[in-house]
Amino acid sequence: MKINALYMNSLRKIWIPLLLVLVIWSLPQSVSARHIIGGEITYECLGIDTLNNAVTFRFEVHVYRDCAGGGANFDPGFEFGIYYKEGASWRLYDAHNTPLGSVQRINTNTDNPCVIIPPNVCVEEGIYEFTRTLPIRATSYMIAYQRCCRNNTITNIWDPGDQGAAYTIEITPAAQQSCNNSPTFKQFPPIVICVDEELNFDHGATDTEGDNLVYEFCTPLISGGQLGTAGSGPCPQPAGCNCVIPSPGQCFPPFNQVTYRAPLYTSTRPLGGDPVVSLDRLTGQITGIPREQGQFVVGVCVSEYRNGQLLSVVRRDFQFNVTYCEPTVFAQLESDDVIDGREFIINSCGENTVEFINESYSEQYIDSYLWKFDINGQIDSFDTRNVTVTFPGEGQYTGSMILNRGTECSDTAEVTVNVYPDINADYNFEYDTCIAGPVSFEDESESGSGQITDWMWDFGDGNRSSNPDPDHRFLTPGIKNVTLTVEDINECEAVMEKQITYFPVPPLIVVEPSTFLGCTPAAIRFENLSVPIDETYEINWDFGDGGGADEISPAHIYDEPGLYTVRVEITSPIGCYTEAEFPNWIKVEPSPDAAFTCSPEELNSFNKTVTFTDQSTGAASWQWRFSDDAISFDQNPVYTFQDTGRQVVELIVTHPSGCPDTAIKILDIVPVVTLHMPNAFTPNGDGDNDVFKGVGVFEGLSNYSMSIWNRWGERMFYSEDPTEGWDGTIDNSGAQAVMGVYVYQIEYIGPRGNRETLKGYATLVR
Repeated sequence: MKINALYMNSLRKIWIPLLLVLVIWSLPQSVSARHIIGGEITYECLGIDTLNNAVTFRFEVHVYRDCAGGGANFDPGFEFGIYYKEGASWRLYDAHNTPLGSVQRINTNTDNPCVIIPPNVCVEEGIYEFTRTLPIRATSYMIAYQRCCRNNTITNIWDPGDQGAAYTIEITPAAQQSCNNSPTFKQFPPIVICVDEELNFDHGATDTEGDNLVYEFCTPLISGGQLGTAGSGPCPQPAGCNCVIPSPGQCFPPFNQVTYRAPLYTSTRPLGGDPVVSLDRLTGQITGIPREQGQFVVGVCVSEYRNGQLLSVVRRDFQFNVTYCEPTVFAQLESDDVIDGREFIINSCGENTVEFINESYSEQYIDSYLWKFDINGQIDSFDTRNVTVTFPGEGQYTGSMILNRGTECSDTAEVTVNVYPDINADYNFEYDTCIAGPVSFEDESESGSGQITDWMWDFGDGNRSSNPDPDHRFLTPGIKNVTLTVEDINECEAVMEKQITYFPVPPLIVVEPSTFLGCTPAAIRFENLSVPIDETYEINWDFGDGGGADEISPAHIYDEPGLYTVRVEITSPIGCYTEAEFPNWIKVEPSPDAAFTCSPEELNSFNKTVTFTDQSTGAASWQWRFSDDAISFDQNPVYTFQDTGRQVVELIVTHPSGCPDTAIKILDIVPVVTLHMPNAFTPNGDGDNDVFKGVGVFEGLSNYSMSIWNRWGERMFYSEDPTEGWDGTIDNSGAQAVMGVYVYQIEYIGPRGNRETLKGYATLVR
């Protein structure tokens, strides 16, 4: 059997690419914070106004945010602080409000093919640009961006989620006077780097004037906190640097620095480890081997010198996300067996040419294939994904398949090919074609190895056997596809399938009637349990009363009493014949005929007594059943029903032979509501005719209402209770009504859903 890729994964050493699942991209973030992951400020000098002793600069501010963690978007406009130095302090020169410019997603691809960037990793770069003309001073200017907050999952600093970032650049007097351009970094650092793998990233910068650049790890700056909400207006006073977006007029340089979790992490060893990841002071090359998984904030400063004089310092603040990276390519083949997840065993039986099916993955990361086979001391090589190799003869051959040879993401599958002698499956069979019995099978398979070890017979009817020469009895007729699979000592397999035309008649006809004793009319089913038969067989039944059928298992109705012999004949599609007769098999007894009348035929709740008169024939005993569980054994009973509605009456009579018959009738006892109203009443308190109300039978009545009105259309009384009457006062609680004639209206729904309305006059006499 071939082993598919899923099964092979469970057998070999599994290298599952550990997709980077950084908490920064999975935890829900506050919309006001926890999204900043880096930034820097650079400038370009556009010219000097010698007349006014001023210099014009174009500033470019790059801010980087996590765009997958649900944090805040880039601010649509931002107020940058422009400061100048006075003595040892910084003063606010101006606050420049700048709209957001371009926004672009940072390419998360990595040069390391072993790193698979997860789909929820996203970094965006927002760029703010503005131009300002500044008086040339004998002291420095500083441009500053201040904003809260950093990701709260950073590994190497304390309380990252409560701290913002400050990105600054200082313009020295020498830079102002020489119309200097600041250095600009060549590229953004990789989003993901790997634990225990060589890091070699060019963090260098370019400088248009060719000034000397010196690089160093430096400490990122802090500005901004959790006080206030972005977009809600100015921070409350005094807020200082602890607002989400500090006001340039409230938060001045020099800014505080992040606090590294020393001694494990410091500004010069931001990724920890031993040896540490280092930064080349002259080239900006970051090299080393990260040893810890996590998220690390890193500061890189590039200082620009001309003739030994400092012109500017560009500070970049960013994050390295370090994860365990495993090979993303896996070498594997369709094979018959796998040893230790590395060696793939392929067996070829009787065939020297072998096609190798490559199941290596992930194919998008595979750049090259190299196959090598040792054939009698000579190495044959191939460079395609799948190969076909012809071996010189029987024997064992070894080889290998190498993915991405010579790269970090390489994997190798060792291959062992066994070319075995051929094996052929064959068999014979014999059976009685007319009378059903077992089929005898005889194996005639052959193997070049000289030894067949396993046999598997599939008889096509759900049954199997592992005997070399089995006997099998088929329970159904038809064309049988019988398959023999044999395996030899080399685990080589061969298959032979043959068809057997199997249409014998049953050796014994077996019939099971539903009953042997019935009452007219007797419905009897004859269940044919004979095997093998199906709808292709010709079957003839004779039920002994002149009736017959041609079904496998028919049903027949005997209308007359008597003793009957049953006969059945079976002919197979190939003409085989058998028959059986069952003498005096079915006995049918006479049955009575149940019938009755009832009087009266129309019944209601005032007349529920019924006289039942038997009109059955051939009856020897009677049993009456009434729907309220009453029973009577009288031939002509009289019965009073306890309830109204549909009542079921059942008469069961029995013949002297014991055969019964049943007659059923349904009687409808109609519920009746009666309501009689007086035409006058005298509410004088003498206890006689003091209340105007109806009398009668109210059972089954619903939705009752009675209203009484005077001749001016004023309602004097209303009730939904049929037992409540009018006492001659307004609503039975107010002033007395005057003598006279009043109109009443009564509405209700009867027991069968009929709506009734009564109208009339009520004369009030005092």
